[in-house]
Amino acid sequence: MDSPMMGQVLPLSLVNDEVFSQGLLGKGLAIIPKDGRVYAPFDGTISVFLESKHAIGIIDGNGVELLIHCGLDTVTLEGKGFISYVKQGDKVKKGDLLLEMDIAYIRSKDLETTTPILVTNSKDYTEVLPTTKEEVQVGEAALSVK
Repeated sequence: MDSPMMGQVLPLSLVNDEVFSQGLLGKGLAIIPKDGRVYAPFDGTISVFLESKHAIGIIDGNGVELLIHCGLDTVTLEGKGFISYVKQGDKVKKGDLLLEMDIAYIRSKDLETTTPILVTNSKDYTEVLPTTKEEVQVGEAALSVK
């Protein structure tokens, strides 16, 4: 599946949050974003979109459940620093702009912008493999699910 954002790729094991680094929510990768735009990595349905706008879940037609968690501890911002373009239940096409996060604002609150991208139903698949690239662009392959 394609990357929903551009930035530096980070293995989940290096994410500064045990829930993500230990894979408790699923396998995947993290991206340190270059800009704050988050795009749909595939055609799907928005399954979860919290009022705090910091986390978005999307399911594709094959049942892959992806969580894009924008920043660490950003739930504490209560939606400030985020602009949403979708809501829970919306159908989206690959490449649609889902949300924007204000990287400068998030960092001004001493929070990290590192964005874990997880297949939350990883146990349903034999493999969830992150890209070996150090940086990704929007639309480049980021995760392989088998």
